[in-house]
Amino acid sequence: MILVPRGAVRLRPGVVRTRVGYTGGTTKDPTYRNLGDHTETVQLDYDPTKTDYKTLLDMFWGFHDPTACHKRQYMSAIFYHDKEQKAAAEESLKQQQKKIGKPVATKIMAAGTFYDAEDYHQKYLLRRNAALCESLKKAGLKNFKESHVAARLNGYCCGGGSLANFEAEREKLGLTDVQAVLVRQCMRS
Repeated sequence: MILVPRGAVRLRPGVVRTRVGYTGGTTKDPTYRNLGDHTETVQLDYDPTKTDYKTLLDMFWGFHDPTACHKRQYMSAIFYHDKEQKAAAEESLKQQQKKIGKPVATKIMAAGTFYDAEDYHQKYLLRRNAALCESLKKAGLKNFKESHVAARLNGYCCGGGSLANFEAEREKLGLTDVQAVLVRQCMRS
């Protein structure tokens, strides 16, 4: 599991599941309206036989401006789970700072309790496509937050993948022809 800011690596091969939530603070049971001292983040579960922590860190740096200072709610942070992840994150930060030649605002912090964000925050870009969501629900997809398929489709809806990549994995995702058309429309908008 890796915790990264919103908008990162949804379609990386090996990413199994994504969830939006809050971490890094001490407030119990935070919500969007009562975040306390937590940071909004995306939690990634990944298969280490298909990708590795260093690759995810490299992609993390490419998805945002690490020099931008944001308030706690939206700060750039890497949350680590063990000594090896901490060392890798710190090394990647040093390399990033050397590469850009400016101070990096990204924080490296121990991962504490991860609190799931409210349901309406989960797979937000996918949920904006009401027809696709309704079709997926009718086909049996109930839990968007825990779904590998929903994580992949959310990645495509945010522009994170090419049409060729989508077509290559469409069958594995188990989509109907109508659902595939809706995903393609989502990718174009």
